[in-house]
Amino acid sequence: MTTEPVAVNRKQRVGMVVSDHGEKTIIVRVERASRHRIYRKVIRRTKRYHVHDEENVATNGDLVRIEESRPMSRTKRWRLVEVMTEREVADVAPESIDVDLVSDVQRSAARAAAEEAAESDTAESTNDGDAADSAATDEAAPEAVDDAATDDAAIESETEAKTETSDDDDEQAG
Repeated sequence: MTTEPVAVNRKQRVGMVVSDHGEKTIIVRVERASRHRIYRKVIRRTKRYHVHDEENVATNGDLVRIEESRPMSRTKRWRLVEVMTEREVADVAPESIDVDLVSDVQRSAARAAAEEAAESDTAESTNDGDAADSAATDEAAPEAVDDAATDDAAIESETEAKTETSDDDDEQAG
């Protein structure tokens, strides 16, 4: 007498993989639609199943078929049968990114200002008529820097005076 394995009718579901972070475990979202018993409106309900994926084949976005199985852990009662359709992944090669775009994004504002100043100096040196204008702007630039420095010093002294008066008020109150 040969004993043939008894065919077991197991429930099967089709769903979308929403998480594949676990080792040999995926989470599958299964949607079903049913009519409301009174209002007859179609209601979509979702359920999440913890599924055993032995080979770690499925990834996020895949459409998979799962089947009931023996308990694998506290929450895993389903196993992966097949990956029906894989998610579409955009094929973008890193070489296709424009090198100029990357350099523009990565450079800092100070470097950009220094490059602009260097470019303006080279442009002005090529024009002899603009030499007087460049000298005038070079002389005006240090004055603007000095004005900015004095403004910063004035702001710092005001904030120090305010903190000293607030400290005196606190001491008198205490």
